[in-house]
Amino acid sequence: MADTIINERIETDLRTKDFYYDLPQELIAQHPAPQRDHSRLMVIHRDSGLVEHRIFNEIGQFLNKGDVLVVNDSKVIPARIFGHVLGREEAGIELLLLRARGLDQWEVLVRPGKRAKIGMELVFGNGELQGVIEQIVQEGNRIVRFTYDHDKYTSLYELLHIIGLMPLPPYITEKQDDIGRYQTVYARTEGSVAAPTAGLHFTDELLKSLQEGGVALARVMLHVGLGTFRPVKETEIRDHVMHTEYIEVTKETADLINEKRAAGGRIICVGTTSCRTLESAADDGGIVHPVAGDTGIFIYPGYRFKATDALITNFHLPESTLLMLVSAFYNREKMLEAYKTAVQERYRFFSFGDACLIL
Repeated sequence: MADTIINERIETDLRTKDFYYDLPQELIAQHPAPQRDHSRLMVIHRDSGLVEHRIFNEIGQFLNKGDVLVVNDSKVIPARIFGHVLGREEAGIELLLLRARGLDQWEVLVRPGKRAKIGMELVFGNGELQGVIEQIVQEGNRIVRFTYDHDKYTSLYELLHIIGLMPLPPYITEKQDDIGRYQTVYARTEGSVAAPTAGLHFTDELLKSLQEGGVALARVMLHVGLGTFRPVKETEIRDHVMHTEYIEVTKETADLINEKRAAGGRIICVGTTSCRTLESAADDGGIVHPVAGDTGIFIYPGYRFKATDALITNFHLPESTLLMLVSAFYNREKMLEAYKTAVQERYRFFSFGDACLIL
């Protein structure tokens, strides 16, 4: 499949407020654990309801020879850039690059939005990057075409690494000493504006140990954008529409997953983005196919999972599509009870927080 819009929806009577839980502000992690794989790990056994409290580097005790870890190897880019309107240095402007729409053409969020008119010319850095607003699209996002010295910079990404900042989530308010910790060790393809955070707990050594034990590693890609973190504003969750995000599953990855699963291995998705990618690429029989295109899949209770047997994930925001997905994978009431336990046990929440393994 190529250039495909994948958007699977189901019917439900659940409301957004049904996914609310109380979270003390102090449990929102402002910094990563001192060591990646030393985060805490809640293990939920769906068959028995048993909940265990472990450390992430013990995860190998729950994985078997023949299992497959599916990871999203998209890489976060320094997508926040600051500049001004051409000829008006006092008219400051900030862009958050959301996703590529073409060669040097991006969909962006603009602050202040009211100032951003079609045809407006913008300047960033020391004038090395310029842009023009070409279009206004859904929810007021803009399409901007960038220009720069192609002889000096091989790509826009190279220039962003000089003038851009990493786009940390708004709930992370403290200064980071090592911004590299907001990147998985296996990140490879640039294009995300937020990290696939479940993968932040893995180290190269832990992955090597798991592979030596017979656990395979399968790479997929979803460039994280608005679809992943956009809040649900609708009262009925079925009325929420996901922004599409670009995904890729290669034939090599699809063949590996299908082969291992047919042999009895479990497919363990590392994060909701890996899960959404895999579920977008799978047919009703659970066979995963190569894909390169957009997905707008929205997974919430009532969804029948096709290719995901277990899920590694962080603890997500109340009333978010991510919490709805993990509730679909387990059970809404039981998932909220697990979150209540996580609060009582003082787990750390959100991007830099602790992890959860749902078996």
